[in-house]
Amino acid sequence: MQTTKIRRRGLMLVLSSPSGAGKTSISRHLLELDENLEMSVSATTRPRRPGEVNGRDYFFVDVTVFREMVDGRQLLEHAKVFDHYYGSPRGPIEDALAIGRDILFDIDWQGTQQLAEMARSDLVTVFILPPSTSELDRRLRARALDSEDVVASRMAKAMDEISHYPEYDYIIVNDDLDQSIANVQSILTSERLRRERQLGLTDFVKGLRQGQ
Repeated sequence: MQTTKIRRRGLMLVLSSPSGAGKTSISRHLLELDENLEMSVSATTRPRRPGEVNGRDYFFVDVTVFREMVDGRQLLEHAKVFDHYYGSPRGPIEDALAIGRDILFDIDWQGTQQLAEMARSDLVTVFILPPSTSELDRRLRARALDSEDVVASRMAKAMDEISHYPEYDYIIVNDDLDQSIANVQSILTSERLRRERQLGLTDFVKGLRQGQ
């Protein structure tokens, strides 16, 4: 009897959504439920906050180093948010994928486009939609943290973000959190079984045909 020598290359799972659609809650539960899934650690130029650990929360670098990383194509995606830069380092992600670990990204449609340009074959993209505009408005107001102007601004931005849904592989309407989590888990299961991610499959099948 031959020994199964099929290994799996990891994948990059992107979850995107407008603010209030539930992406953060889904991501948190996925990480708790799936030991083979880990969050992407971004490089950033923003100052480290109390309690944050370099390499765990972020890779903290200065602007010069960040620009060198961009020029050297060491980032799979990057963006400027307010006054600071953020990006996904290629090296740690490639290392994780090579040993079969899956990486979760919480990024917007622009970051997703950059990832697709750099590593489409490793990428699985999911867009989370709210069940209705009124429900999205309710969720944003339920936080009780933002002013009326901020809520209105977030709603306007949400409409723009939602227009990019056709760019994603999968769409989930987050009407029920538990069902949405289960749906993403199903996507992960299916994508992990894709033929092209099964390393050593050709040799394994050859062995089967030779009676091993």
